[in-house]
Amino acid sequence: MAPRTYVDPTLPSSCARAATAAEARYRIQRPVAPARAPRIIALDDGAAEVVGHTAELPWANARFYVCEPADGTVTLRGIEGRPATLADELASADVVVMIATDDAGADCAYTIGKACWQRSIMTAGLVVSDDDGADRAVAALRPHARVLLPGADESDVVELLTALRA
Repeated sequence: MAPRTYVDPTLPSSCARAATAAEARYRIQRPVAPARAPRIIALDDGAAEVVGHTAELPWANARFYVCEPADGTVTLRGIEGRPATLADELASADVVVMIATDDAGADCAYTIGKACWQRSIMTAGLVVSDDDGADRAVAALRPHARVLLPGADESDVVELLTALRA
């Protein structure tokens, strides 16, 4: 049996060659198509401000809402004020990003998390706070978000949505 040879995939000239005009002809010259249909939901008043600022940026398929608890269920309200039902919004979503600054939206997180779990929709939670409310918000979101980013700031919301090609 012949001995295996190891070839280092990162040769010193690899990066320089990738920057040449000859290699540039293989680059895709158009914008990357949106990959996801995310729903971004603010769970409390502080998060509503963050979501409002984020919604002002250009997005492809992202929709932004504020969650309002109502008698054991939730009502979604678009950033522009348009009401929406959770079931309708989840029907066309493939990821839900919940944003909280404290635990005021714990009931919303439970209802949204449960609905997403039943539909096998990925959930993410961002806690945009560094004060005392952050620990309570993390505790409220942890059971309902498959991915949780505590200690986030507003720029992390934008970065996450950009990574999702929202």
